Amino acid sequence: MLDFFIDEGPLLVCVLACFSAVLGACIGSFLNVCIWRIPRDESVVTPRSHCPACNRLIPWYLNIPVLSWVMLRGRCRWCREPISARYIGVELLTAALFCVVFLQYAFETPMLGMVPLTDAALIPIYWIFLSALVCGTFVDLDHMILPDSVTLGGMIAGPIFSTLVPAMHHGQTVWYQGLLASGIGEIAGFGLLFLVAELGAKVFKKEAMGFGDVKLMGAVGAFLGWQAVLFVLIAGSLVGSVVGVTLILLKKTELQGRIPFGPYLSLGALIWIFWGQRILDGYIEIFLPAM
Repeated sequence: MLDFFIDEGPLLVCVLACFSAVLGACIGSFLNVCIWRIPRDESVVTPRSHCPACNRLIPWYLNIPVLSWVMLRGRCRWCREPISARYIGVELLTAALFCVVFLQYAFETPMLGMVPLTDAALIPIYWIFLSALVCGTFVDLDHMILPDSVTLGGMIAGPIFSTLVPAMHHGQTVWYQGLLASGIGEIAGFGLLFLVAELGAKVFKKEAMGFGDVKLMGAVGAFLGWQAVLFVLIAGSLVGSVVGVTLILLKKTELQGRIPFGPYLSLGALIWIFWGQRILDGYIEIFLPAM
């Protein structure tokens, strides 16, 4: 069905890309609610969105993603307290991710060397997965925790989606192959980081890594497979180390200070979705050439 619209021409592709971005912004608005309420054990459904300063309910016409923040100049209409720029940032980030995932499928050769998507069913699955990563990232940055709704939810949803859409795992076409690949990835992700966490605790005589990170890697493996687990762990550790050292040099954190690892694992997963298979193929071609 989606192929029919895409084949109609570039104008329709642009329209669908814009729709993806608008949908992403709306989901980003909901993610802002989740990021604020989940760590506080509040319902993400009721009450309606309200100003965190004066608690005044926000009517729908002042709760339009991106536009409302711009029109109100980042302040509550009633109490005039500032509204964090993070709100519009999350909406724009989610909009961009949704749009890019769609364009991965729409173009046979996607921009910036991204891996093309071969199955339209991957679009909503990646939208859901990336939305969960965005939510987990900002909760982790604020509270140093990763919600079970993101981590355990991902560990449950990954095998289900993999059964329905085996193409989530490179080269798989049959439901049980997708389920098996997801199961192996989940065990690899959870097990590998669990061993790292246990080893770190013994070496440093204290908790070296939160259990939320372990569960997050289980979810990553369930959605993306065991090869992604290795890539995400290496990429996340590399980026996290660079950021950590930079913060220490800038005196933004102490040498023994805790730095959330979830955002860097999420970034590694995002890179894998867009470029992972190309990076892996390039690595094999360079370092493991055919004999």
